[in-house]
Amino acid sequence: MYLNTKFYLEKSGFMKQNPEIWTTIISPKSSWFDIDLIGLWKARDLILLFVRRDFVSFYKQTILGPLWFFIQPLITTIVFTIIFGNIAKIPTDGVPPFLFYMAGIVPWTYFANCMDKSARTFTDNAAVFGKVYFPRLAVPISIVITNLLTFFIQFSALLAFIAYFYFSGAYIKPNIWILATPLLLIQTAALALGIGLVISSLTTRYRDLTFLIGFGIQLWMYATPIVYPISQVGEKWRGLLALNPMSSIVETFRYAYLGSGGVIFEHILISATMTAAILCVGIILFSRAEKTFMDTV
Repeated sequence: MYLNTKFYLEKSGFMKQNPEIWTTIISPKSSWFDIDLIGLWKARDLILLFVRRDFVSFYKQTILGPLWFFIQPLITTIVFTIIFGNIAKIPTDGVPPFLFYMAGIVPWTYFANCMDKSARTFTDNAAVFGKVYFPRLAVPISIVITNLLTFFIQFSALLAFIAYFYFSGAYIKPNIWILATPLLLIQTAALALGIGLVISSLTTRYRDLTFLIGFGIQLWMYATPIVYPISQVGEKWRGLLALNPMSSIVETFRYAYLGSGGVIFEHILISATMTAAILCVGIILFSRAEKTFMDTV
């Protein structure tokens, strides 16, 4: 429609008489690296609207409402404490099992939710994308921000339990690594966003991936030291564990607030490098897929 209109206006001489009429030109991207970051910045108000929509509408018609933010990690922690702490009796490096599991569940829940919803960007928003143009990256970015609000609610519950156990005399040693929390959150968000963008780009052609997302997240959780400490992993397997970017994030987060485990700088470097690479690949693939996704979704 835009091309035909412009063609006739040019032929009639209207463009020469009114050159200022075209204030914004939206044209298809032609390069793999043609990413509209300026347009994304201009759409920041739209991103905030998406955040408000997702945060409000998700629990709008529920009885308990925002209490589900507390209930979900709490129930998961209780189940893990019973199964892995009391029945399987997996050591937790001297930390109360309840805190050990919850300190792993909270950052993991943020990562899993961001990745799951970002991976469904094209399929869940096809109706909106087909009607109006805006930078498509605005949607997955809004998902990361929305889940960040959820994280802070669950994180406040974790801090409350840490304070309770600390003043009850439990073996907990918070340390200076608490200051690294913002960096851990940024890396977690970047990793989840990058993987989500890669999967969402591929699902425009291979819909089977949508059925594997939930299953893959569950398997990934058990490959991450959430229900077990790294100290229980054999030396020959720790190198393989380092290839999981979430391993160093969870372990550092747990060490910062509980003093459990330790910080392995080599693992952190590998994790950060992989996160940056995955995010770059995800943005490039997503930018490429948004050109033709309406023909395949």
